[in-house]
Amino acid sequence: MVRALFPGTFDPIHYGHIDIANRASKLFDEIVMAVYDKPLKTLLFSPEERISLVTESFRDNPKIKVTGYSGLTIDFAQKINAQVIVRGLRVFSDFEFEFRMALANQRLAKDAVETVALITAEQHTFLSSTTVREIATLNGNVSSMVPSHVEKALKEKVAQMGEDSPPNSLRD
Repeated sequence: MVRALFPGTFDPIHYGHIDIANRASKLFDEIVMAVYDKPLKTLLFSPEERISLVTESFRDNPKIKVTGYSGLTIDFAQKINAQVIVRGLRVFSDFEFEFRMALANQRLAKDAVETVALITAEQHTFLSSTTVREIATLNGNVSSMVPSHVEKALKEKVAQMGEDSPPNSLRD
């Protein structure tokens, strides 16, 4: 069995993430969607909320499991016996970042875990969690970017924040 790890903050999960995970589930026996708990960026949703949103997004795909994690991604991959780390590429700058991360992971765990990058579907190339958050905080329509349960959670979170919170405070 080949287990693949798809790590990320997923704040929030969007159709680009979902597309990559579903396509990866056709290539590998199991996909573990790993929601990172403490990234070096400002988050809108708590780890528990993000895990819940990701779990709901894949409730109909039995090959996709969801969990939270902390620490180094490569250490977590080894802990769960993942043979592959799945990443999505939208634009050239994504490649440079993912290339450096894959090399760092090779240095930390030589021959233990491979990195596989899937090219995003054309209709998702503009999507990022930052874009979704910024549009949502400005009361824009994100229904074409996220599933309905995520859109609902975004609306509720924005309402809780109130009008005094500037949208740029949510940038990565």
